[in-house]
Amino acid sequence: MSYFNNKTAWITGASSGIGEALVYELVKQGAKVIISARREEELKRVQQQAGSNNIYVLPLDLEATHTFADKVAEAINAFGHIDLMIHNGGISQRSQVKDTLPAIQRKVMEVDYFSYIELTYLLLPHFLQRNSGHVVAISSVMGKVGTPLRSAYAAAKHALHGYFDCLRTEVWQQNIAVTVIMPGYIRTNVSLNAVTGNGDKLNELGKNIGHGYPADKTAVQILKAIEKKKSEKFVGRPFSQEWLAIHLMRLFPSLAFKLLRTAVPK
Repeated sequence: MSYFNNKTAWITGASSGIGEALVYELVKQGAKVIISARREEELKRVQQQAGSNNIYVLPLDLEATHTFADKVAEAINAFGHIDLMIHNGGISQRSQVKDTLPAIQRKVMEVDYFSYIELTYLLLPHFLQRNSGHVVAISSVMGKVGTPLRSAYAAAKHALHGYFDCLRTEVWQQNIAVTVIMPGYIRTNVSLNAVTGNGDKLNELGKNIGHGYPADKTAVQILKAIEKKKSEKFVGRPFSQEWLAIHLMRLFPSLAFKLLRTAVPK
């Protein structure tokens, strides 16, 4: 029997990419799933494609923080409790620092960082009351390294690591696990939907993303890390340049900084 059988998971950013792939894999493994994103019609498409009665559609705009308390209550009531919170929603960014408006820096931080911590704050009493739960944050390799054109995105992802590392130290005695996932280049629409320095959509499929690791295989890797209650886990193509970047940063930071100066992530 699967570890996830009869567990209830809530996934943000569930209408495409990694989030959508996680829905299908969790359903396959017998979980009940609450799926959230802005586009309700896309969530319903995922629900229909998953072919399960154990999916609850809960539209959620990660910038509409005033709705979060009601959304958390609705999520808990959907199946009576939540075992697993997977923060996956977000946006990426492609622009040099000198060209990136402060408002865009704030927007990326609001979606990719503050939404995660506010939802966690509101859901945490439920986990503490049950003395059980698992919080998963989908970060990025950019949570460990910095390259050109990613200042807002990397800043938000770096912040996630600090916050969830602290949370992990505070709740482990209450049987609450915290896992931070670092995807490498995954074949999704993340670069198409990335914002530029003035807020426009990039609308370009980057070469590395286009040739990235499949989202369905990434979902399997993520669920294995969750089952093993990993504190932190890289997912994506093994021994790839992204995997190497993380290890270089840990072991030889000076060399990593020199190499990253000329990196051109697409």
